[in-house]
Amino acid sequence: MKIPTTDLMTAATKTQRSRITSHLLAVIATAAVTVWAPMAVSGPADDLPDIGSSSDVLLPPNTARAIGRNVVRQLREADQVLEDPEVSEYIQSLGSRLAMHAHEGDHRFNFFVVNDNGINAFALPGGYIGVNAGLIEATQTESELAGVLAHEIAHVTQKHIARRAEAMGRTSILTAAAVAAAIVMGAAGAGADAVQATAMGAQGFQAQQQINYTRVNEYEADRVGMQILVAAGFDPYGMPSFFETMSRLNGSMANRVPEFLLTHPLSSTRVAEARARADKLPAVDVTDSVNYPLMRARLRVLTARSPSEGAEYFQGMVDRDVDANEPYVRYGLGLGLMLSGAGSQSERIFFDLKDEDEGVVAYHSALGQSQLVAGQMAEGLLTFEQAQALFPRNRPLTVRHAEALIRVGRFEEAHVLLLDLFNNVPPTPPEVKLIAAAADSAGQRAEALYYMGEYHLLVGQLPQAVDKLRMALGQPDIQDVQRARFQARLDELMPYLAEAKKAQGRRR
Repeated sequence: MKIPTTDLMTAATKTQRSRITSHLLAVIATAAVTVWAPMAVSGPADDLPDIGSSSDVLLPPNTARAIGRNVVRQLREADQVLEDPEVSEYIQSLGSRLAMHAHEGDHRFNFFVVNDNGINAFALPGGYIGVNAGLIEATQTESELAGVLAHEIAHVTQKHIARRAEAMGRTSILTAAAVAAAIVMGAAGAGADAVQATAMGAQGFQAQQQINYTRVNEYEADRVGMQILVAAGFDPYGMPSFFETMSRLNGSMANRVPEFLLTHPLSSTRVAEARARADKLPAVDVTDSVNYPLMRARLRVLTARSPSEGAEYFQGMVDRDVDANEPYVRYGLGLGLMLSGAGSQSERIFFDLKDEDEGVVAYHSALGQSQLVAGQMAEGLLTFEQAQALFPRNRPLTVRHAEALIRVGRFEEAHVLLLDLFNNVPPTPPEVKLIAAAADSAGQRAEALYYMGEYHLLVGQLPQAVDKLRMALGQPDIQDVQRARFQARLDELMPYLAEAKKAQGRRR
């Protein structure tokens, strides 16, 4: 397998400021190194600079990707990225559908959900776009959610972060990396104390809150974002509709301004212009995908204080006869029950949902998981096997199936299943950890180390990746074919590591 590459601002304590300073320095240092050593070693083309504008000279694509990747890594280390296969697949699929219609430059977008109930979304350098769980729940239609993502995509395609760094007059690549990281983490030209204090705002990880785009940037992102929204087949009114929702929330939340308004200031003129722009476009009849309400319900359960609280929320809807028979209510109730350990109750819910609509993958996965929770191991595995026949190589389904196989001790089967998936679709870092765990439990230590090397590459840790490959090569039971494959990968990475060390030495 070869893996391709909420709260208002508060003052930080001294300990917190020290921690954020370390985080910021790590971002800057790693970004500076990875200018010379791209972590996604997928070919010489990745090394070629994009010379389309002066902002590209200041913040080359490789540097931007390194900064964005390392900020996401820190979010992940702080447990701020919601690592749920179903939710992750949904937001990446929705974002990719929009990104296909973003024609400015050659961008690789990665979308992820932040485990935060605040209402916010942000774009990082390199095409990394985060959206809070709270924002997804606050939307009323899929077009509203798509409108937010399209707006953030436009911030990337229009190079607003690089253009702001350029406007600050910095010239060297290292300084550009530092400036961009400071913008993302809260500096934006401020002194060290301001960086430390503001970076802790909104749990220290609401990155775009400190980007402070200019009014021109925001209007441009609205205009370009709506073009992307319409081209992807969504309702253009989704964007102004969500803006209006945020304006109403601002009026009803006297003591707490939604984070989205801090990072995307809204005026009545801006809202009116967005609606006027939508008025000029052809009317469209858009229906939300079946997964949109299901994923909102899923997030309601996953971000609750406990699964039982999530189940109680949806049980309350049933008791009040509020959308009681709607699939999303039943799905949310079943999920809360399953995660609370009530496998038998949730099994009945998911069996009925699957029986009503066999085309929804999430029902099959949840049914199989519920059966396992209820102790029906054979039935659960059979459910997964039948679902795999219907939806081969579906990422969330395959991951859940592999987790089930690992649970019953069938490690080698899980390893083979995941390997087949990841040879066809690029895995996420948590998924690479999963296949490494399967291989290790199956007694394939060398393969497990190789996979962990690929994990470190994905999260931007080149030295650690090299170390894992060397450890894999040192395993006593390594086969000749494995040795050749591992050595080839190591040979591929060593020039980048050597150049990175030289670059670091020059800077010192």
